[in-house]
Amino acid sequence: MRLTAFTDYTLRTLIYLAGQRDRLVTIAEIAERHGMSKHHLTKVVYELGLTGVIRTVRGRHGGITLARAPEAIRIGEVVRASEPDFHVADCFDARRATCVYAGRCCVQGMLGQAVGAYLTALDAVTLADLACPEASAVAD
Repeated sequence: MRLTAFTDYTLRTLIYLAGQRDRLVTIAEIAERHGMSKHHLTKVVYELGLTGVIRTVRGRHGGITLARAPEAIRIGEVVRASEPDFHVADCFDARRATCVYAGRCCVQGMLGQAVGAYLTALDAVTLADLACPEASAVAD
């Protein structure tokens, strides 16, 4: 499985925010720190706000912060919300299925189980697990 750049930015943003719990952080600060596109990061922050994972504060002294404790944010939840789909093969999307075996083989079922196991593994991880002291030290 390969995560999109959007999900990568999402996870890096959350890890950074977990290391900065005592203050509001700006999009510009995160973008500069990680060498990310500010425009792309704005979309990430908007989506995180819609899902309730972060809280945004508007205004001159505004910024963003986690809306929940890092221990309460499951990585599986975050990845599901940020990834457009989990189609690991064309047969997962009926509109793109070009395989002559589509609908008559076991590959789709096997890959579906693998994706399920992947997401189950991510459900067992919290943001607190990812925001270890080493990551927080990098954020400072």
